[in-house]
Amino acid sequence: MDIRHLQYFIEVARFQSFTKAAEHLFISQPTISKMIKNLEEDLGVELFERTKRKVVLTDAGRLILAQAKTIDKAFQNLQTQLDDLLGLQKGHIRIGLPPIMDADQFIKILGGFHDQYPHITFQLVEDGAKKIETNILSEDLDVGITVLPTQEDRFDYFFLSNEDLEVVLPPSHRLADRKQIRLEELADENFILFNKDFVLNDKIRSSCHEAGFTPKVISESSQWDFIGKMIAANFGISMLPKSVASLLKEEVKRVHVINPTIAWDLAIIWPKEHYISYATKEWLTYTQNRLTVGAEDQL
Repeated sequence: MDIRHLQYFIEVARFQSFTKAAEHLFISQPTISKMIKNLEEDLGVELFERTKRKVVLTDAGRLILAQAKTIDKAFQNLQTQLDDLLGLQKGHIRIGLPPIMDADQFIKILGGFHDQYPHITFQLVEDGAKKIETNILSEDLDVGITVLPTQEDRFDYFFLSNEDLEVVLPPSHRLADRKQIRLEELADENFILFNKDFVLNDKIRSSCHEAGFTPKVISESSQWDFIGKMIAANFGISMLPKSVASLLKEEVKRVHVINPTIAWDLAIIWPKEHYISYATKEWLTYTQNRLTVGAEDQL
């Protein structure tokens, strides 16, 4: 038995499928089946009950899965600390990014860091802010971008950017030619929102409640460009950060919303109580310095 046996076992348990686990690991299905069979023979127990539709953990499998995850996490931490001992000649940083942001500034920062440390690699995982925070706490991500306020008892952070939300309307909408819209004027509109994995969903719903109404949500999505297409096709309206709304290629109208103005504040976060690799610490320092210099240049 080696660490790969346990890692493959963890993936089969996660997907409840040999085929899906093999696809995720970029190996063949017979290979992963053989590895699991070898592990079962080494341990002297069956790990899965195999059916036509999916594989299910046996009692022994559930017991071993908990220990396998602990061993795998210890192995990953060992690799991270060995990377630290080698300085910044090696390293890997896992970063969670919400799709509701203009990534240009962030990509420039990554590019500058890569120029200085070309042997450090990045894994960029796009997800909603709620999922990003969860994945950082479970150590599946090292750092991430989230919406303020965040859980200050669990995360350290520094400020990334701020802007307001805009109402995005079809060109033919009755309010499309306005310079600003009071939020209460949207009480009878059909809303198209990001799904509930995104803090933007909560922020819009709570702001509408403050304005005296519950938004009538006819559709939810995880893609801002798809939301733009639906608005252009007269399905409804939405509210997006100004920088994201400006990226829409469809013919839509963007109007400033007031009473209340809805702020969209982003921050880079990392866990207070977990181990932070040297490469991640260096990237955080570099990024914060770049943002500070950028802010001073705008003064």
